[in-house]
Amino acid sequence: MKLSDFDFDLPEALIATRPARPRTSARLLLAEGDRISDRRVSDLIDIFRPGDRLVLNNTKVLPARLFGTRQRGEAVAKVEITLLEPLAQGWRALAKPLRKLAEGEVIRFSDRLSATVAAKSETDLTLAFDLTGEDFDAALAEAGVMPLPPYIAAKRAADDQDRTDYQTVFARHSGAVAAPTASLHFDEPLLRALAAKGVEFTEVTLHVGAGTFLPVKVEDVTTHRMHAEWGRVTAAAADEINATKRAGGRVIPVGTTALRLIESAADDKGVLHPYESDTDIFIYPGYRFRVTDALMTNFHLPKSTLMMLVSALMGKQRIDAIYSHAIQQGYRFFSYGDSSLLIPDPPA
Repeated sequence: MKLSDFDFDLPEALIATRPARPRTSARLLLAEGDRISDRRVSDLIDIFRPGDRLVLNNTKVLPARLFGTRQRGEAVAKVEITLLEPLAQGWRALAKPLRKLAEGEVIRFSDRLSATVAAKSETDLTLAFDLTGEDFDAALAEAGVMPLPPYIAAKRAADDQDRTDYQTVFARHSGAVAAPTASLHFDEPLLRALAAKGVEFTEVTLHVGAGTFLPVKVEDVTTHRMHAEWGRVTAAAADEINATKRAGGRVIPVGTTALRLIESAADDKGVLHPYESDTDIFIYPGYRFRVTDALMTNFHLPKSTLMMLVSALMGKQRIDAIYSHAIQQGYRFFSYGDSSLLIPDPPA
């Protein structure tokens, strides 16, 4: 399996820099086995069945991009920081310019928030902030901006609208530096309408990291090392999903993050167990899905691990056809783009 097998040509005009409004007006490519149809997210009320269980990632995106200054004598220099993940002591972060920062230096982001460079490597650094807990959260919300994906940030700066647009309506647990973007298509009226139909919901938490945007650099994709992200499946969540499987309902993760987490928490017999740990599961063609019956997901970057994941679910030839159709029909791609609902043929 070569990296080039997962490449495709995407017109730049199809990269979305703003989401559809309202959220449920986004287009939805429905793929049921070999059948492809063009729908809207609002049509999910007619597509999902009573007894289906949607698995939602309730992580909350932090305003993880910070602009500050560091001072040496009279000289003041600007610094841009992107938080990557919390550590036992401080945060791992990227910095521009990294090479000009020294251990022990203080970076000031606002009157309320500053951090000391506790450690530094060739690629990133560790920051020790002067605030913790709710005080840190409040100061970060004031000083930070949303960490838009690089393909959007290259086209425009983040603004106040992104604080709403780049957050799901069921975000509860802070810790992500990227959004579970398939979930951005849901609003409260759609969730209520689905519940009234008999569709059920289970929330899990996976804090999406910046590693989700890292390119695959090896030609033999089976040798790629996946980045790790922290996730949690509670005992109640595991029980709900197992009950749906026993009753013959479909378990449908909303987004690849929810899918990767529940697949990590399931055993070889497809039984889900409580889980609280990092996961670096890498799903590519040949993988046997343990609990996932279908997937709602946006359209992914060429040569990405997520292209490999959806190819594992639907089959490589079908994904090629799905993406060819999406491009021909002008679907909008990536984090703020349109969505798809991928329903593979049931196992023989």
